[in-house]
Amino acid sequence: MKPSTLKQILLITDGCSNRGEDPAAVAALAYAQHITVNVIGILEEGHTEHSLSLEEVENIAKAGGGVSQLIFKQALTETVQMVTKQAMTQTIEGVVNKELKQILGPGNTLDDLPPDKRGDVLEVVEEISETANLEVLILVDTSASMHHKLPVVKEALIDLSISMNARLGNNKFTIFGFPGKREAAVKVMEWTDRLENVSSVFPKLATGGVTPTGPALREAIHEFSRQSLVKRPENDRMTEYEEFGS
Repeated sequence: MKPSTLKQILLITDGCSNRGEDPAAVAALAYAQHITVNVIGILEEGHTEHSLSLEEVENIAKAGGGVSQLIFKQALTETVQMVTKQAMTQTIEGVVNKELKQILGPGNTLDDLPPDKRGDVLEVVEEISETANLEVLILVDTSASMHHKLPVVKEALIDLSISMNARLGNNKFTIFGFPGKREAAVKVMEWTDRLENVSSVFPKLATGGVTPTGPALREAIHEFSRQSLVKRPENDRMTEYEEFGS
């Protein structure tokens, strides 16, 4: 396989969606377009009960083929890195299993291989994880309850950028906040290979309003479509493995 492009939406929120369409249904639509949807739910400190619906977080990630995690804000930095990397590996293993089915026949997966062969395949998965190009759209809940959590989100994203830039593959990130003033979600940072300048963006984020997670995810899907049109010349035709999940 050639180095390919992995597309991820990383949803960071502390509340259940309360406006618009079912976010799990939109996440399924994203996954059908080879975009993995990962969800990090930030819990309120000192609450014995989850202020966030565990079921919704899990349902969105499951429908989007991604990873979900509920955490307190102190653990956000490590969790953002872990979820991003775990989702990359999960996506690549899915593609490898698809290829193995073609080679070994229906019903056979990575787990069916002998231990020595399985180890060889996992080495390939690790190598592709390092060399594949990565595009991450970070979708940040900016509803009122997130106001005091945004500084921690900012630091977590800076650390994610530093961690990801150690890879051999190219990384591109963009940040959307939701809700926008008139839209479900609004772009607050253009596509970039580094997130260090996120420090200048976050103080400008206005918090408040409802949590239209489904419509915000749909806007994220549209952004990937726009990005593909911008970066791909008309005569550039994708090879079979140029984009994961094809």
